[in-house]
Amino acid sequence: MVGFGCIGRGVLPLLLRHIDIDPARIRIVTEHDGHREIADAHGIAMRVEAMTPDNYRRILDEELGAGDFLLNLSINVGSVDLIAWCQAHDVAYLDACIEPWAGGYYDAALTPSQRSNYGLRESALALRRAGSGGPTAVLTHGVNPGLVSHFVKKALLDIAAATGDADGEPTNRAGWAALAQRLGVKAIHIAERDTQVSALAKRPGEFVNTWSIEGFAGEGCQPAELGWGSHERHWPPDARRHGYGCDAAVYLQRPGVATRVRSWTPLEGPYHGFLITHGESVSIADFLTVRDGEVATYRPTVHYAYHPCDDAVLSLHELAGKNWHLQQRRRELRAADIHSGMDELGVLLAGHAKNAYWYGSRLSIGQARELCPLNNATSLQTAAGVLGGVVWALRHPQAGIVDPDDMDWREVMAVAGPYLGEMAGVFSEWTPLEGRGELFPEDVDASDPWQFKNVRV
Repeated sequence: MVGFGCIGRGVLPLLLRHIDIDPARIRIVTEHDGHREIADAHGIAMRVEAMTPDNYRRILDEELGAGDFLLNLSINVGSVDLIAWCQAHDVAYLDACIEPWAGGYYDAALTPSQRSNYGLRESALALRRAGSGGPTAVLTHGVNPGLVSHFVKKALLDIAAATGDADGEPTNRAGWAALAQRLGVKAIHIAERDTQVSALAKRPGEFVNTWSIEGFAGEGCQPAELGWGSHERHWPPDARRHGYGCDAAVYLQRPGVATRVRSWTPLEGPYHGFLITHGESVSIADFLTVRDGEVATYRPTVHYAYHPCDDAVLSLHELAGKNWHLQQRRRELRAADIHSGMDELGVLLAGHAKNAYWYGSRLSIGQARELCPLNNATSLQTAAGVLGGVVWALRHPQAGIVDPDDMDWREVMAVAGPYLGEMAGVFSEWTPLEGRGELFPEDVDASDPWQFKNVRV
């Protein structure tokens, strides 16, 4: 395991609970010596050494052999280089995010496209062997990206059942895309509201969050990205195409933490979230594209709409005011630090005959502590996705390089589902046009609520 942050610490007991492995066969490679007591308590050795472009081959050569598994839960470690090494050495692989090497998110010498998740994914997919197969490498499989791709498939089936689509469950990529097109799904929001509250409020000059602060700040300072739907009629003036690859997504010439969108979850109701770039915005849009030759005839608009815990929102406001220079004091909320709240995380599929449908996980801090004590609600949802992906990879050792969308959603959810709290599906009449123009005139497209122009704040 590379990295031992909140997700690494959270998933470790789950791996030992579900996978029959001698703890002596596990090694943690991490830059920092913190939390050694957790590794020691499980009988797992820790190698304290920062992985860099200069030494990663040596470290991997020393730690791994054919048939082994590299679980990459780090930040600032170049995922594409690790995937390439694993493919060449018959080692299975899984990460929760495709990361660049340290500084990659902030490198002004790179174009926004090169700093994007689209660019990172294209680099990883370029490693696929001709044909198919090879050692399994699962890309971006936490909760989002990761489990939300499986939530989308379940939501599509629920909408089909509610609207009388009787063609049955698709068995391949073309079938899922055709189902989404038949149902008329125009937009897919990864709609998340984190309401977890710490007993100690955020202080000035401090960044507080329920998961990796460096990881959140890094992805938040990447360009905002979204899968670009075939129904869209209004091109954003700050949007750009990449000009290579699958062409399923675009990026905006501004960071995700400075870009807000309107969305909805059942318990929160309408809210403003941050359009943080995530891999699922690209992979889901790509997976559900219908093509006639080289022309995309159908694709939904897909993006994240994230409202983190309230202390994190205040932290982001302060971060923006300091011109994106991360605060020196950083406090990642552990399970014991949180006295109430939950993470309501799901997918909102909209534009179909029933208007909108949210499906996802509602996990409280109390449930998270009971299910796996080292976790808060946010970390356990991600750890569950990692666990489900690892088990799937072990069962399918020669699947090659895969997106979450390529995997069997039922098989993954059978493993991850017990750690997600209440799985809920709720139809809604809400649209981003609700209440608009009552106090101030707004430039909206009233003919189609689900135009991105209406969703963006």
